[in-house]
Order: sequence, then structure tokens, then C-alpha cells
Amino acid sequence: MKTLRGEHIFLRALELSDLDFLYKLENDESLWEVSNTTTPYSKYILKLYLENSHRDIYDVKQLRLVICKNDDETAVGFIDLFDFDPKHSRVGVGIVIFSEGEKRKGYASEALKMICDYAFKHLNVHQVFAGITEENDGSIKLFEKAGFEKSGFKKDWIFSEGKFKSEYFYQLIPKS
Repeated sequence: MKTLRGEHIFLRALELSDLDFLYKLENDESLWEVSNTTTPYSKYILKLYLENSHRDIYDVKQLRLVICKNDDETAVGFIDLFDFDPKHSRVGVGIVIFSEGEKRKGYASEALKMICDYAFKHLNVHQVFAGITEENDGSIKLFEKAGFEKSGFKKDWIFSEGKFKSEYFYQLIPKS
């Protein structure tokens, strides 16, 4: 996959040089509830993951890209396609801007639009979906601004920090 370039950011494949950034992200407990992580990752395991990140989305059913700023190529986050299902023509999407000073600058909106365009054009999916916990106002605004529609509610769906949290189900289905 070539780099996807936007106005302020570009999306690129993972590189071995992303190990430290990935290590910080995967071991940040505040993000575990959305990634289903329950234990810390070692750098060794993440290095193996990076070494295999070139595998095709049709094989592994997921794709993680690094969100980088155009001006200085700084990595600011990740965007993932997951649960790719070619038979039913759908794929999930998740996004995190991990660099604290880079939040609320429009990078997530631009990355989400770019990855959805990629999914519709190159993966030929009918829809892109996301699950967002009901108290995650920032993500709800991001996805609604991108045209995703709330189409479901999963009560007590995620167990995190000793309690259950409910999750909204969002879908982006282009109008014919």
C-alpha cells in the first residue's frame, strides 16, 4: 500500500521505527477498554507484530496505519481497519490521536475521511462501522461529523474499570 496523503496529514504503513510509539500506545491503560487489551505488551511481541504488519488485509482482516503530520512527518496517532469481512462487504474502524499536543487539530477528521474513502474505493466495502462508548463525546462528534449514523445500542457491552459501559453502534453507508 502506498502512502495516503491528505491536506495536513498522511497515512502510512507501520515501520520498525514505530516500536517505541506503538509500545507507549498499547501499554496506555486508558485505551485498553476500546482495544480489548487486558495485559501489557512487551517490546518483543510488538516487534514481531511490526515485522508481520505487511500482511494483506484479506489475510489478517485488519490494517493499522500511522497518522503523520505532512509538515514534519511526526507520528501523532494510529487508525485501524478491523473485522474486515469481504463476504458481507464491511469493515470496522478505530482511531486514536496519541500525541497530547496534537489533539483537536483536525487530524482525526482528516484521517477518518481518508481511511473511509480508501475502504470504499479499494476494498469495495458497502459500509464502515464503529463502536463508541456512550460517554465518549469526542468520538461521537468526530464520527457524526464524518457522516456516520447511530444505528444501535449495546447495553453493558464493555467491562472496564470494574463496571459495565454501554456502546453505540455507528455505520457509514454511502447513499446510492
